[in-house]
Amino acid sequence: MKVFIEFIFIFSLLFIFYVYFGYPFLLFVIGIFKRQNRYEEDYLPNVTIIIAAYNEEANIEGNINNKLNLDYPCDKLEIIVVSDGSSDKTDQIVTGYEQQGVKLIRQEPRAGKTSALNLAVPEAKGEIIVFSDANSIYASDALKFLVRNFHRKNIGYITGKMIYTTSTGKSGSAEGCSAYMRYENALRELESRIGSVVGVDGGIDAVRKSLYEPMSADQLPDFILPLKVVKQGFRVIYEPGAILMEQALGKRRDEYKMRVRVTLRALWALFDMRELLSVKTYGIFAVQLWSHKVLRYACFIFLIAAYISNLYLWPYFATYKILFIFQNLLYAGALCAPLLEKRGVEPGPLKYLNYFVLINSAAAHAFGKFALGKKQVIWNPRRG
Repeated sequence: MKVFIEFIFIFSLLFIFYVYFGYPFLLFVIGIFKRQNRYEEDYLPNVTIIIAAYNEEANIEGNINNKLNLDYPCDKLEIIVVSDGSSDKTDQIVTGYEQQGVKLIRQEPRAGKTSALNLAVPEAKGEIIVFSDANSIYASDALKFLVRNFHRKNIGYITGKMIYTTSTGKSGSAEGCSAYMRYENALRELESRIGSVVGVDGGIDAVRKSLYEPMSADQLPDFILPLKVVKQGFRVIYEPGAILMEQALGKRRDEYKMRVRVTLRALWALFDMRELLSVKTYGIFAVQLWSHKVLRYACFIFLIAAYISNLYLWPYFATYKILFIFQNLLYAGALCAPLLEKRGVEPGPLKYLNYFVLINSAAAHAFGKFALGKKQVIWNPRRG
């Protein structure tokens, strides 16, 4: 029995290490042997930006102005706003920009972002479709950076660089989210070197219109659409020059709810597109999908297994006692972070431990919902 528990403990630790450190290292090593293709600076295709919005009167005007002022030829740019059953002044604000070519489509009744995109894409005139959230603010040159790679015929989908910003007084979860996003961006850059990225950001994505396939209302467009593009034989890449700025959520409760929602929808996307997990058929991309998504979401299982097995092994060796004490110190530090913040004390690295626990707790929560067959189609927009 002891040998079996030792195996579980060691395997769990190795699993956790692989998910967060081994996989990036594997990508780095493989990427060394990959030749990087060049982009074409002057490639400026016709583009349609689609903005899905629900009750975004506080953000939509700034968003539209941001898109109208992008450094991109006006005659090659179309902007469509899909109002998802908005009951505030969103529609009124958007119609005020009709003379500047902004088109309003109203989705009634409210059906969620995915249905909104399905409704808008057939109306788009551009050969390239760009997806923006209602609170997504692009750098002035972001669109040029984003679409310049499409001159390569094997590129079907491109995602930009999300940067979460934090302001004075923001919680440690906001800073944890920002740090986590930096980690994800680095991972996407490594994935792009060897083939396709696994995850994208729905606030600054672009796809060839010819490759867009309508999705079910419950499917996560930021995840399912890139997978559909890969399935069609095209690459999905990351463009770090296309920068999007968004405010990180300031409350842990809001961040937790968002992580549960996103993870739940991603789990259903993985289930719907499970054939892409076949290493025999999809090779390195299947390995990426397993490593970056499936194993990442399952990491909470091995965190629990490492803790329980370590507790069982406590009586045997001093090494196990030290490791168990170390685990408890890490979790205690994570729990102390919000308490320190409430007292006005900067928690330092503890806020990152807290965020690590938050995302894995959210994954466990989402997995429970997934196991019960629950889905989420409609939700309120995130607020910074």
